[in-house]
Amino acid sequence: MSSIDLETWSQVPLAPPDSIFKLTAAYKADSYPQKVNLGVGAYRDDDNKPWVLPVVKKATEILLGDPTLDHEYLPITGLPEYTSAAAKLILGADSPAISEGRAVSVQTISGTGANHLGALFLSRFYTFNGAKQIFLSDPTWANHHAIFKNVSIEPLLYPYYDPRTIGLDFTGFISALQSAPTHSVFLLHACAHNPTGVDPTPEQWDNIAAVMIERSHYAFFDCAYQGFASGDLDNDARAVRSFIAKGVPLLICQSFAKNAGLYGERVGALHVVASTKDAADRVKSQLSVLQRSEISNPPSYGARVVSLILNNPELFEEWKRDIKTMAHRIIDMRQKLFDILTNELHTPGNWDHILNQIGMFSFTGINPEQSRALVEKGHIYLTTNGRISMAGLNSHNLRYFAESLDKVVRGLL
Repeated sequence: MSSIDLETWSQVPLAPPDSIFKLTAAYKADSYPQKVNLGVGAYRDDDNKPWVLPVVKKATEILLGDPTLDHEYLPITGLPEYTSAAAKLILGADSPAISEGRAVSVQTISGTGANHLGALFLSRFYTFNGAKQIFLSDPTWANHHAIFKNVSIEPLLYPYYDPRTIGLDFTGFISALQSAPTHSVFLLHACAHNPTGVDPTPEQWDNIAAVMIERSHYAFFDCAYQGFASGDLDNDARAVRSFIAKGVPLLICQSFAKNAGLYGERVGALHVVASTKDAADRVKSQLSVLQRSEISNPPSYGARVVSLILNNPELFEEWKRDIKTMAHRIIDMRQKLFDILTNELHTPGNWDHILNQIGMFSFTGINPEQSRALVEKGHIYLTTNGRISMAGLNSHNLRYFAESLDKVVRGLL
């Protein structure tokens, strides 16, 4: 036997489980009949079941009936008819960035893959003003921190959520933009901010864009909820399109997990808007190199489904109706929860934020101790920061949740 020690990996530290998936596992193991899962970020219908969009079923049937369909590799940057349609969806069909050939689009492994590829590209090619850093909203999607750390970009926080108002700390946000070194990168949630559900108003977006231009900052947009937030695809793309029109340099990470219900198919795209067509060609060449070294080629099924939906006028209109079904059910849950807390239970505090926030998630404003009480005593599973998934509420569990929330706020649970 050689005296050289064999690698056993015994020195590898044991990582903690992902908090959201741990929460879901605890919910599944709970036998309490009235248990409620408000942790997972996935849409559920009024019977608490996953909903396969009718338009997705139709597109799947079309694909299954296509005798010419094969399983060959897609191009490195993805299915062309998918990426071009996805770009039009977020940038706008009449976007000058598209007509002038300045938009680069690459198919990715959902929004997470888009965030990673965008981060990797910046790490390699962005001209940082000093250390490689990115400013993330406080709070933000937890995975943002890991994604940027993995490509040696240090995440820093900028003020975003104000716990006193359970709304946007706009003054703190603008101050951070003004005080950050010029040419800094700011990650912005295009709509339906995760985890707070708090979005800037159109006027506030205009002010944010003005400061970013003044300070030569770069906008890293994460757009996981287009259409899902308000029920209107164009309305939810307003911030991105406005920034492009104003000339803010940017990229966009796009996901079809939520708005098409294709969570497990991992359908996403990265769009980089360059200043010229020549610059766009250079960017695309390097994104292709990076993509090749990581996944070689993106998967085809989900992209083909979305491509059919986006490029077929009849399917597209049906998809918009499906999106409204999801968005309006969540909006309805917000209104009913507000009504029960305010008009029936007279729960202490102001609950206007339930209506003012938008999208899948809502910050309730309760503290970690109250959140733990809901989990441990009420069998209501939510994160310790008080965030709930509005999609987890329905006509069967809404009153139980509202009454439990009322009790925990009063210190009676």
